[in-house]
Amino acid sequence: MNMTNALKTQLIAGLLCMISIGGFAQKGQPFFFIQMTDTQFGFFTDNKSFEKETENFEKAIAAANRLHPAFVIITGDLINKPADQAQLLEYKRIVALLDPSIPIYHVAGNHDVTNDPKQGDIEKYRKELGKDYYTFKHNGMQGIVLNSLYFKSPAGVEKEAAAQEKWLKKQLKTARRSSAAPVLVFQHHSWFLTNPEEKDEYFNIPAATRNKFLALFKQYGVSHVFAGHYHRNAFGKSENMEMVTTGPVGKPLGKDPSGFRIVTVSENKVSHQYYELDSVPQKVLIK
Repeated sequence: MNMTNALKTQLIAGLLCMISIGGFAQKGQPFFFIQMTDTQFGFFTDNKSFEKETENFEKAIAAANRLHPAFVIITGDLINKPADQAQLLEYKRIVALLDPSIPIYHVAGNHDVTNDPKQGDIEKYRKELGKDYYTFKHNGMQGIVLNSLYFKSPAGVEKEAAAQEKWLKKQLKTARRSSAAPVLVFQHHSWFLTNPEEKDEYFNIPAATRNKFLALFKQYGVSHVFAGHYHRNAFGKSENMEMVTTGPVGKPLGKDPSGFRIVTVSENKVSHQYYELDSVPQKVLIK
């Protein structure tokens, strides 16, 4: 090999090394995202109108445009009356106001597909809003979106529930093989509100199903589950996994006002804070 070819080889090797290093640096870059939930158009007035939901959601989207998160995810109950076209159109109209450079992810809730969904309800949702379970990635983070109705009320959608479970196990195995971190799950219903041993109720997932999937999440290192449905904030831990239940953009059902959660991811560390819509910071500082 002559000197010219040797120099070219060294330059190419150096460039490839720089690209590789840059790729790893990109993977580890800290970032933040916004979790919204329960926009629930029509809930304030029992489906008579949705002016207040419009006001709140427009305010939330304007704040997201100002802060420019890595992505926005809305964890279910997008509307109040399942498949209502007026509510869906207003939801979609405001979603379209989000800066197109910010990805937005939708999650199915019970008011989107009914409390006891059938196959037709799922198909209607998918036609309007896309897949009801899927994955996405950002800077090394693995996001897993689930349809929690398959855990909460699977009787009318048993084939879909079985398919999601099979798919979920495959995604968790893939995430572990690829060393994805952190692994975050997004769904509408909380597995539990404050205690993994709590009794079954409307706002959590039945204990038999809950225990099965909490064990699966432990096995594959899921660090956080983000949910909504409760229309107020709640927190609990199952060993090393944090269960984060976030208050609504729409109508509150407790002391927590309408707002959303800002979540910061730095390496494997995840921190989060809930903000009232009128108290959102001007910018997010990532340490």
